[in-house]
Amino acid sequence: MNLASKYTILLASQSPRRKELLSQLGYSFSCIALDIDESYPETLQKHEITEFLTEKKSYAFGELQKNELILTADTIVWHKEKCLEKPKNQQDAKEMLQSLSNSEHFVYTSIAMRTQTDFQLKTDCAKVCFSELSEEEIHYYIETAKPYDKAGSYGIQDFIGLAKINRIEGSYFTVMGLPTHLVYEMLQNI
Repeated sequence: MNLASKYTILLASQSPRRKELLSQLGYSFSCIALDIDESYPETLQKHEITEFLTEKKSYAFGELQKNELILTADTIVWHKEKCLEKPKNQQDAKEMLQSLSNSEHFVYTSIAMRTQTDFQLKTDCAKVCFSELSEEEIHYYIETAKPYDKAGSYGIQDFIGLAKINRIEGSYFTVMGLPTHLVYEMLQNI
């Protein structure tokens, strides 16, 4: 099953969560950093945003060697008909969490795999329901978790997820930022 003998997998992500999940699937890989502009056309919505950015990241790497496979991903939180990306600062994180309090939202994660001869892109969506967040809980979370690298200002694996998510429909790992079931399926078929 180990694809490492067939391809050198390059994970284009600095996310510790993506690294951990890909490792737990049993794959060997190297991490690479991409410095790209993550802007997108304002007309895009929901999965269109993550798919656009995931493909943009994949091709930003340039040419691949014959035995290389690049894996890219992007995650957003979609709430009240708008995209909640990574917070810019403490106030931005606070406003996002206040907005998510006692409501439901959708998390979209897209993944792309590219070799010299193949390109695949898939998206998964999960619905997440939050119970009410108090000002004290929001302040505590921002101070302890420093959620500035997380879409929507939260990580499902952190205090907020443990204490305040009362329902999820879909893959927990999609909310973490890597739909592992899709990664496995795509690596088996590429």
